[in-house]
Amino acid sequence: MSIEKSTTTQQQVEQFQRDGFVVIENALSDSQLSLVKKDLSKWVEESKHHTQPFGQIMDGRPRFDIEPITHTSEKPALRRITSPAEISDACLDVVKDNHALDLVTQFFGPNIKHWTNKINLKLPSSGTEVKFHQDFPFEPHSNEDIVTVLFFLDDVTLENGPLEVVPGTHKGPLHTLWHNGVFTGAVSPDVEAQNKSKAVSCFGKAGSACLMHSKLLHGSAANNSDLARCLYIVSYSAEDAISLAPNPLPSELDGMNVRGEQTGNVRCTSYSVELPEYPKEVSFFGQQDKIKN
Repeated sequence: MSIEKSTTTQQQVEQFQRDGFVVIENALSDSQLSLVKKDLSKWVEESKHHTQPFGQIMDGRPRFDIEPITHTSEKPALRRITSPAEISDACLDVVKDNHALDLVTQFFGPNIKHWTNKINLKLPSSGTEVKFHQDFPFEPHSNEDIVTVLFFLDDVTLENGPLEVVPGTHKGPLHTLWHNGVFTGAVSPDVEAQNKSKAVSCFGKAGSACLMHSKLLHGSAANNSDLARCLYIVSYSAEDAISLAPNPLPSELDGMNVRGEQTGNVRCTSYSVELPEYPKEVSFFGQQDKIKN
């Protein structure tokens, strides 16, 4: 897919640079959306037959994570599918080509590579929430040109647990995700309290996407509605951004060039951040479950 340079595109680039995020419509084609949702429906149905996380990714951890308290066969609470592009042609097609990716080249230049992909689900009344954090401390690289693209697989409304972002925080400090010697995957309660009132909700029709800088502070509340809110989340980086820590979602697709060429160059910027803990848990949600409320 290609994106024409236009006033709209320039405005989107300027918003991303200023606010750290931008929401675009029609990031996925109708066909892409339909095929990914078809696979997702099969995985949700399969989860009804499990009481524990199941499947397996490259490092031996389960691919499919379920909410430990609310999941039942009658009301499934599948909450994470790790690296679905490894087992789904539809998901792999999205990783390789989509309208949001075309915009990423306007942010970071022509050479872009894939880092991770996952599906986060908030099924009706599942109770899954995401505490405020920045992605970059999970994925430190030699430079900060990393974007998380969140494709809306369902209509995202104010009622079904939309992504909440704090504009401009990608230009601010990197906040620790370590507390009392534990890597919790979330900022401190004080940092959240200082920023949550400034957060704005990202919502839109299925097929839309939010492109979010890796350093942007964000989170989301639980879905207490009767409507699903599922996101296919793909992270991309500039080709010359080199990972400084093991990929927490190891995949055979890590580092795959999706735009431009492989140059072999490394570009470095100056910053300081604590290295993340490699997850023992099935998913990010398990790390955040360690937070004592």
